[in-house]
Amino acid sequence: MIEVYFDGASAGNPGPSGAGIFIKNNGEVERFSIPLGDMENHEAEYRAFIHALEICIEKGYKSVSFRTDSQYVSQAVEKEFVKNKNIAPLLQEALRLTRQFDLFFIMWVASSENKTADELSRAAIRNNRSKN
Repeated sequence: MIEVYFDGASAGNPGPSGAGIFIKNNGEVERFSIPLGDMENHEAEYRAFIHALEICIEKGYKSVSFRTDSQYVSQAVEKEFVKNKNIAPLLQEALRLTRQFDLFFIMWVASSENKTADELSRAAIRNNRSKN
């Protein structure tokens, strides 16, 4: 099973944001650092998740376990509900994408287990800033 660690981060709320995605696939690893522009932290978390889902779909992965240190995202995905009306469309997009996998899991992990994705998201913020 493919393991995907993702993180979204913002320097300010809102502020320059980035997505970090770290994929483990049978001993192979892939790293993605994606500048997201200016947005709030929760939106950055969802955008990171959506990018991770899209990457996995593009690569044809069918059995995937996603890991995040955002309880906000993991709980909303499990419940298929979020109160925030601005975030609800992002959750719906993510849920639509999850249905394309034969086997999909999402789990909350401690920040210490998500360090690589966090570092990649922070690098994306720096990359974001350098483009301005």
